[in-house]
Amino acid sequence: MNSKDKSIKVTNPAILVQSLCFNWPNGTKVLRSCSLEVPKGEFWMLLGTNGSGKSTLLRLLAKLLSPQSGTIHFEGRMGFVFQNPDHQLVMPTVGADVAFGLVEDRLSPLQIRHRVEDALNAVNLLDLQRRPIYALSGGQKQRIAIAGAIARNCDILLLDEPTALLDPDSQLDLVAQVQSLVKTRGITALWVTHRLNELDYSDGAFLLDQGRVVEQGKPGLLKRLLIQD
Repeated sequence: MNSKDKSIKVTNPAILVQSLCFNWPNGTKVLRSCSLEVPKGEFWMLLGTNGSGKSTLLRLLAKLLSPQSGTIHFEGRMGFVFQNPDHQLVMPTVGADVAFGLVEDRLSPLQIRHRVEDALNAVNLLDLQRRPIYALSGGQKQRIAIAGAIARNCDILLLDEPTALLDPDSQLDLVAQVQSLVKTRGITALWVTHRLNELDYSDGAFLLDQGRVVEQGKPGLLKRLLIQD
């Protein structure tokens, strides 16, 4: 596959990555002058083989890691959803967990309640507000993680293989839920996946190979290229 960077300029992108390089402390190169632009208010996916740099790129965007060189620019608040929701949900009940991220916003109890209810309603789990976290399914836990980001009024949602631990039905329910949020709330979403069927829900996709974007475009184009390979 051609390794030439094929990033396309986007007017007023929500996420702008330019010439990003990242190496692990042992010297292993993960990202090599990686560049991409995610259009505002769209749902894009990030594909690539294991070791191509997908999850590392997402963690750099979320400032969980720092690059050796290159620049990252984004507009608005960013939320992150981990592959395993048990690494993210920290409170005993659904409502408490969604409210947890609002501590720094200095909101009144009434404002917090409204934010929590609105976020849970957005992911169709308002009736589970008092449910213990341990009693939730994997798909419900991922929706609660997303609700936490919505409650904080995140403009950008980063999702690192959020369906990896889910059954097939829950996988498609979750990706459809994120697609709906992008359309109804104007959120920008970047979703890491290796499942080609999830591409059908996106506006476009990037393909990473050896640490840089080598293809990008409409989901149908990326699916054809990957099937041919």
